[in-house]
Amino acid sequence: MKSRIPSDAFDHYVAQGVGRSYQATADHYGVSKCAITKCAKRENWVERLAKIEADARAISDRALTESIAEMQERHAKTLKAIHARSIEALRAYPIDNCMDAVKAAELVIRLERLMAGEASKRTALSIEEITRHEIRTLLRVEPSEQPRLVEAQVESGPDGGVEDEADHDLIE
Repeated sequence: MKSRIPSDAFDHYVAQGVGRSYQATADHYGVSKCAITKCAKRENWVERLAKIEADARAISDRALTESIAEMQERHAKTLKAIHARSIEALRAYPIDNCMDAVKAAELVIRLERLMAGEASKRTALSIEEITRHEIRTLLRVEPSEQPRLVEAQVESGPDGGVEDEADHDLIE
């Protein structure tokens, strides 16, 4: 008995992309979904598809890695050329005329550090800066809740004298 499902059925199934289904493949070849399911099981479509997708991801990852490496190499060459020109300019011009060379050298240094994964600028905050920021943003006094000054009652101590407490308290 000759099968009505051609040998390229798996190719058609894979080519359907994200919306692939056994039913769509069955409809394309004019057979039942059950026939496609049996064929898929017999020919290991699920495992084959998983291997194809894994291989495609590996190829894509390799291509992206090469692309990023080529870009970094181009940028490094450009930075080396700018650095060489800035050094030449620093040697050739007097100190009062070489500000462009200094700027170029500074730019090269900053970009080289950035490419190496180092910080190009100081980004760390001190505890003092963080505290100031938190005080400004978190401890705001609402206009309706203005503190008012009230006199505290003076209590006499056990010896009949006035205790050393403050005469005024801040009430919120």
